[in-house]
Amino acid sequence: MKRYCFALDLQNDPAIIAQYKAHHLRVPDAIKKSIRDADIKLMDIYLTGNRLFMIMEVGEEFSFEKKAKMDASNPQVQEWEELMGRLQKSLPWAPPGEKWVRMDHIFSLSD
Repeated sequence: MKRYCFALDLQNDPAIIAQYKAHHLRVPDAIKKSIRDADIKLMDIYLTGNRLFMIMEVGEEFSFEKKAKMDASNPQVQEWEELMGRLQKSLPWAPPGEKWVRMDHIFSLSD
């Protein structure tokens, strides 16, 4: 399994951060299905201050291109992305139009 880690900021407003957390307590089934259908096996999001950190573990069939095409053709995913996009703030170094920025793996403690 392959692991990817991403970072993104939320708008730095306690009410917006609370909204984001509340939405993620009740992620719609259609959104969960779209994640699973892309062969994402695990997705965890962590929060500190207004910075988000996401871990994804994906199966053999996963590709970012396939996921992007699936999302673009799914109205429920587009609605969710629009809703989340109002609460999020791209990192200053993110390419234009990109929200979640893939992080570089720089250390691993292993045997």
